[in-house]
Amino acid sequence: MDLNDDAVQRHQFSDRVLIKSILTRPDGGAGLAGQQVRVGGWVKTGREQGKGSFAFLEVNDGSCPANLQVIVDKDVADLGQLVPTGTCVYVEGMLKNPPEGTKQKIELRVQKVVDVGMVDPAKYPIPKTKLTLEFLRDRIPFRPRTNTIAAVARIRNALAYATHTFLQKQGFLYIHTPIITTSDCEGAGEMFQVTTLISDADKLEKELIKNPPPSEADIEAAKLVVKEKGEAVAKLKSDKAGKEAISASVTELTKAKENLARLEERSKLKPGIPQKDGKIDYTQDFFARQAFLTVSGQLQVETYACAVSNVYTFGPTFRAEHSHTSRHLAEFWMVEPEMAFSDLKDDMNCAEAYVKFMCDWLLDHCFDDMEFMAKNYDKSCINRLRMVASTPFERITYTEAVELLEVAVKEGKHFENKVEWGIDLASEHERYLTEVKFQKPVIVYNYPKGIKAFYMRLNDDLKTVAAMDVLVPKVGELIGGSQREERYDVIKSRIEDMGLPLEPYEWYLDLRRFGTVKHSGFGLGFERMILFATGIDNIRDVIPFPRYPGRADL
Repeated sequence: MDLNDDAVQRHQFSDRVLIKSILTRPDGGAGLAGQQVRVGGWVKTGREQGKGSFAFLEVNDGSCPANLQVIVDKDVADLGQLVPTGTCVYVEGMLKNPPEGTKQKIELRVQKVVDVGMVDPAKYPIPKTKLTLEFLRDRIPFRPRTNTIAAVARIRNALAYATHTFLQKQGFLYIHTPIITTSDCEGAGEMFQVTTLISDADKLEKELIKNPPPSEADIEAAKLVVKEKGEAVAKLKSDKAGKEAISASVTELTKAKENLARLEERSKLKPGIPQKDGKIDYTQDFFARQAFLTVSGQLQVETYACAVSNVYTFGPTFRAEHSHTSRHLAEFWMVEPEMAFSDLKDDMNCAEAYVKFMCDWLLDHCFDDMEFMAKNYDKSCINRLRMVASTPFERITYTEAVELLEVAVKEGKHFENKVEWGIDLASEHERYLTEVKFQKPVIVYNYPKGIKAFYMRLNDDLKTVAAMDVLVPKVGELIGGSQREERYDVIKSRIEDMGLPLEPYEWYLDLRRFGTVKHSGFGLGFERMILFATGIDNIRDVIPFPRYPGRADL
């Protein structure tokens, strides 16, 4: 088909054409010259030219990294309103080929300005100069208008789409696990508590000031009324009074009893958080027990894996860890597949295939954004995606990993964290293995049981568990997973050995009591995948609304 015959497609739910559908064509949009279109977007840069006779606007609508050059003559609109950075313009005009020698393949000559969202340049929160990502963290509502954060949003979107595509193609069911939970998956205890006790106590305190509780005298008076009404009913019955009179008297007695009950109930109300035996009484809380924001959907999604086989959850998780590092957030997203009839090897195969699929997906669907990242943040990011997508991951046991690190130390390599069997590998150890030793992703498996969670399957050596971590260059651990312990006696002992109470996990033990099945799964930290892909250094810059100690904007 001749490109000139190719009509540009309008957006299905708007009267405009996406800038992406003009500029990302193989010819850069040149074949669309002569077409009439409407375009909407925000001005990245604007300048008046020809002594104010016309203006050049670089307009972006977020559909792709590239800007469309828009030219407006002064007789079409007030140019002063259009040129400030951040102005929203909705314009109609003719696509034209620019003069030869310019970098643009196509530009828009405006015939009509449909709408303008004006900006006062003196007050606009995002100046036109080059901005640091730290600066933008203080301007969260306007962050997406920058090239970097918009590119991250498109990459994040692509990775989410890739995640669903990969797992759905493999026959996994997407299960929505609860955000409010009563179990601690990690046994770490660093959880946000969900409670209404504090707000209830505040409300009660205000209410008791406004409407004080009844005194002893009030209650005694109410008891007296009940006694009198009771005697009145008894007298009417002994006098063999009419049914109507007795009925009316019984109604009065009932009202008196209800009033007494209300007063007695109110007299028990005490300001402050309810206590029992010197501890907070959670039976008075909203869920009648302690509740938390989830740290993982894994335990809950296992109930579905033990019924419908292959499942996954993908949602926000929370950790109340007072950490200010570039790798920690209080709210972050996890992808957690769970597979019935699968062992540790199957788990590692799935994790490797999934990571490779995501790398390929970005190269195929987000290459222009990846080029932006390579130019501005990490020149090796595209090659890293290609390497990971095409290279078999190295697989070594934890014991072999420690031996390799010990050899490195003997050869003069200095690590901040001591290397010995039994330690949890630190980020520097993980990055040494992936960036120096193997120069590719590494899966470490069979970890010491003492550093892993209770639900991981105990190996025959009784010292290690069938756990695995996928380590990648740039970020270290990307995925943590394991074959789950399906033997009832073993998992019960593991919970007890770790000093955890059995009661909250009875339902989890029931999965092993009734129709237990070999199963395995893993969790991928979604923001870590974005860090790995983009080369951006701080995790706070790859999530739309970062939450960390001291900050929860919007």
